Amino acid sequence: MLKRLAVFAPFALLIKWLFLATIVGMLAGSASAFFLFALEWATATRLANPLLLAGLPLAGFVVGWVYLRFGTSVEAGNNLLIDEINEPQKIIPLRMAPLVLGGTVVSHLFGASVGREGTAVQMGAALADQLTRVFHLKNGDRRVLLMAGIAAGFASVFGTPLAGAIFGLEVLAIGRMRVDAIWPCLIAAVIADQVGLLWGVQHTHYAIASIPAISFWGLAAVLLAGAIFGLTARCFANTTHWLAARLKKVIHYPPLRLFIGGVLIAAVAYALSAERYLGLGVPTIVQSFQHPMAHYDFAAKFAFTVASLASGFKGGEVTPLFYIGATLGNVLAPWLNLPFAFLAGLGFVAVFAGAANTPITSTLMAIEMFGAEIGVYAALACVISYLCSGHTGIYRSQRVVYGKHQALLEGIKLSEIAAYYASKKTKS
Repeated sequence: MLKRLAVFAPFALLIKWLFLATIVGMLAGSASAFFLFALEWATATRLANPLLLAGLPLAGFVVGWVYLRFGTSVEAGNNLLIDEINEPQKIIPLRMAPLVLGGTVVSHLFGASVGREGTAVQMGAALADQLTRVFHLKNGDRRVLLMAGIAAGFASVFGTPLAGAIFGLEVLAIGRMRVDAIWPCLIAAVIADQVGLLWGVQHTHYAIASIPAISFWGLAAVLLAGAIFGLTARCFANTTHWLAARLKKVIHYPPLRLFIGGVLIAAVAYALSAERYLGLGVPTIVQSFQHPMAHYDFAAKFAFTVASLASGFKGGEVTPLFYIGATLGNVLAPWLNLPFAFLAGLGFVAVFAGAANTPITSTLMAIEMFGAEIGVYAALACVISYLCSGHTGIYRSQRVVYGKHQALLEGIKLSEIAAYYASKKTKS
């Protein structure tokens, strides 16, 4: 009798997680759809009313005060989610969802240079974690539920269900993936993406007219570009963390940090007519696939995003990283004798791969966005970027389970040992 029941146990688990992940996907997909519509309104309103940028310091102060008053337990954002999955402590407060939603929309309405993935991921995970109470789940199941929420949020905000599913598994640690949760993460990601589409969400299309045939020069050029993308990602993460730490040390009151950061960002943007580097910057990303861009676009976006995130504005890093990577790839294209759109697409995903330490997610994203033909080139660019970006990344709570270069170093040691014993044997 027990043997018969054991045969059906895997099917029971499949059904259980199909049910839970479907709920997570529906919640996250609906939340992301509402968020994307609100973000679209905020961006359109800011562009139609340039004077709103003058309100960025006050808006930042208000967001900082609200978080100080009501959101200190959820202020860590994505890092809190990673910590809770690795070392479960307590259920994430539901208020994380409305706080990050409101904070991000306000940031975009007044011109901060931030992204959107952090908001969608935090909403998805916070909503998913509420099911822990409803179904009285233990820590093991709660971990999987949070991963599914992360996957659903990522998939629904970018329209990339495969990349979203793997992101929920890959982002937790360097050198390890929780493949045991692939079923719920995949279901949650697919459902969330489809729910968003049913609500009427439309994702931006980035077109690559032609992808070069695989050749020696093409592979060599992509490897070189991947290293540059990885170093850029490393510089972005380290600079953001360094500036945030310095500001916290000098300005202890969080709302004041946001106020001063808002003053500096608005003043520089007005003085240099640099409004194109504020907000998501999606139109500029689209342009980088179409024609040559200014050689300083990636550096300007880099600076405005670092200043915004270090000051404490809410949103995320990923879309600004897409901007930085796409415009950097556009600049590198003539030097490497590659098409603008092709290298912009690789930069789009590879800088993110290095900064988030997610090369597999980024490769799948490239395939979903640009087509399967780019797969080999995207994998090379993302892996090299990942290897060159160091172990810090934009998510400080990521664990380093297995160092990026550990296998290579062990291989060198083993070869040295083998050579030593071979020489001894020859002499004897």
